[in-house]
Amino acid sequence: MQITGINHLAFITDDMIKTVRFYRDLLGMELHAGIGHDGYRHYFFRCGNTQVAFFEYEGAKPMERKFHGSPTEQPLGFDHVAFTVDSRDTLFAFKDKLEAAGLDVAGAVDHGTIWSIYFHDPNNIPLEISWDIMTVTKPPAIQDDDPMAIAAEGADAQPGHWPEVSNPTPPAQMTAHGGNGLDMRERILADGLGYENDDYVAIKDTADAAE
Repeated sequence: MQITGINHLAFITDDMIKTVRFYRDLLGMELHAGIGHDGYRHYFFRCGNTQVAFFEYEGAKPMERKFHGSPTEQPLGFDHVAFTVDSRDTLFAFKDKLEAAGLDVAGAVDHGTIWSIYFHDPNNIPLEISWDIMTVTKPPAIQDDDPMAIAAEGADAQPGHWPEVSNPTPPAQMTAHGGNGLDMRERILADGLGYENDDYVAIKDTADAAE
C-alpha cells in the first residue's frame, strides 16, 4: 500500500476567468476538467501527472500575500506550490515569460538540490518553478544543525507506531456517494470527451451483476 503521487492541489479564487488566463494561457497548463452550478465552480488544470484545482464561489477572496518560506504568526497551514521543469533553459524561459507579463519574479536561487524562481498568481498564491540539479540516491538526505532522532530512523515507514487495522472495509461496502462532479462524468461520456477507467468499469459490472 503506497501513495503514488499528488492527485491535485485545491485552492480558492474569486475570479475563475483570471485564473484560467494565468494557469492555462500564461503557464501553459492544460485546462483539464471542471464543474459549475448554482454560482459554484471547480476547475482543474493538469501539469504532468498532477492537477491544480480551484474553487470559485460567492464571497471568495484572494488570500493575503505572503512570500515563499517567510515566517509568519498567522495560523496558516499552506506556504507555496512548486512546479517542476526539466532544464535550466526552461526555468529561465518561464522567468522571462512571467516578467514579460508584468509579474515580479525572484530568483533563480540555488537551494543545493534545485534551482528555483518565485512569483505569485492572481489570487496571491505563492508559486515556485524548480529545476532539479541533483538526484538523491540514499534518502533521507538532511542537513540539520539540531538533528532529530526520528529522521535517523530512515526514509521508509517505521512499524509499530500506529494501530494495525482491525476492521477492514469489506468489498461490498467499498462504495462512494455522489458529489459535486457527478454530472461532469455523464457529460464527459455523453460528449465523447473521455472514458471510464477499466478498474472502475469492472466494479460497475460486478455491482450490476449482483443486482
